[in-house]
Amino acid sequence: MEDKTKIRLTAAEMSSLWTQYINDTVSVCVLSYFINNIDDKKIKEIVEFALGASQKNITLLKEIFDREDFPYPIGFTKKDVNIHAPRLFSDTFAMMYLRHMSILGMAANTAAIGLGTRPDVINFHKSVLKSAIGLQDLTREAMLEQGTYIRPPFISVPDKVDFVEKQKFLSGIKSRRRALTSVEITHLFMNIQTNQIGKALIMGFIQVAQDKEVKGYLQRGKKIAQKHVDLFSDILKNNDIPAPMFWDSAVTDSTTQVFSDKLILFHVSAMIAAGIGNYGAAMAASPRKDIGLKYASLIPEIALYAEDGANIMIKNSWLEEPPMADDRDQLSGMT
Repeated sequence: MEDKTKIRLTAAEMSSLWTQYINDTVSVCVLSYFINNIDDKKIKEIVEFALGASQKNITLLKEIFDREDFPYPIGFTKKDVNIHAPRLFSDTFAMMYLRHMSILGMAANTAAIGLGTRPDVINFHKSVLKSAIGLQDLTREAMLEQGTYIRPPFISVPDKVDFVEKQKFLSGIKSRRRALTSVEITHLFMNIQTNQIGKALIMGFIQVAQDKEVKGYLQRGKKIAQKHVDLFSDILKNNDIPAPMFWDSAVTDSTTQVFSDKLILFHVSAMIAAGIGNYGAAMAASPRKDIGLKYASLIPEIALYAEDGANIMIKNSWLEEPPMADDRDQLSGMT
């Protein structure tokens, strides 16, 4: 039988493998630091599980890259983290961070499996997905046990099946706004939480970043995250729905350098990319016009912020180039 692992990697497979490698090198840096600053034994075991999964992923990825003569991405190394630096984040924040990362991991690898062709690549992403689901279960159970898990809002169960009869279901700009749907509440809740986590992470990064321009960029990101939290929270509160709690107290007063500015900017950029995707999905799932327009107005703001971050990374030679298609004009001598 034909060895299906000998089939060339598609662009989609290259993209998912390359991105997973970079992300796992970030995870190894962050989680290696977390382990040295976790007091709670159970949380430490969960961090060790996540760290072991990332290290395993890197090993498996290198095996695939070796078979393809694909150069390893540089990603991030021990030079990008000071694992002996004092505590910067609380144990509770570490759990919330891991829970959020597991959600991103589940989404990315589900998409990679759907776009994959080669059995070895698909099996790799299945393995990563299994670890992400395991991490999600561990963090959920631990946070429920410790009383730190924040549930999405509750609403009444419908009395009967109903259908939309009037166009005003889509309104919300000038006329009286209808109540929020469960789908709209879900996206608002999720986007509040992700911005709160992002803000807390950026607050810690501001304290340990070294470059003045990077610090200024992070300060701007902190303000954007808070603005978006306030906007989404107001929509929920105006509909008598509780908004999730804030995480500002999760950051200590340490100013000792923990992560390189390169790692900090990459991490923030990755969060922005995920945020843009979340806003796009939320906009598509929000029939009420005022909510859809709110998301539409915020996407350009964070896209511009992401571009400014990329420019800083390019200027400092921190932005690693992903696999690219051949430039036929250049190869033909036309450029």
